[in-house]
Amino acid sequence: MRLFVYGSLMTGGWAHGRLRGGRLLGACATEARFTLVDLGRYPGVVAGGITAIAGEVYEVDEALLVELDDFEDVPELYVRDTLATPFGEAVVYRYVGGEVGAPVPSGDWRTYFRSR
Repeated sequence: MRLFVYGSLMTGGWAHGRLRGGRLLGACATEARFTLVDLGRYPGVVAGGITAIAGEVYEVDEALLVELDDFEDVPELYVRDTLATPFGEAVVYRYVGGEVGAPVPSGDWRTYFRSR
C-alpha cells in the first residue's frame, strides 16, 4: 500500500527512520483541499481548506503501517484517510486531535519548519 507523508516522516525529518523498509516512490503535492497546521515539532493535515500539501509517497506493508499508527497515536490524534497521488491512492494521517496551531500557508512543512 502507499503512504503519503508530509512532516517529520519525510526525508530529512527527525522521524524519517521509522519508515525503514518503506520504498520512496516520489515527491508530490495533494489537491488544494486541505490545511496544514503547525503542531510544534510536527504538522497536521486537517480536512477543508484550499492548500496543496507537499509530501512524499512511500510503498509500505501493513506491518509498518500498524507501527506508524502507534507512532501517530491513531485514533486519538490522527486517523487514516486516503487521497489521490500521481502514484495512486495513498493513506494519509489526518489530524483530529483537537486544538490546532497556526496554518502553514505554503503547505510545505520542511520549508516552513526551517524558517521558524
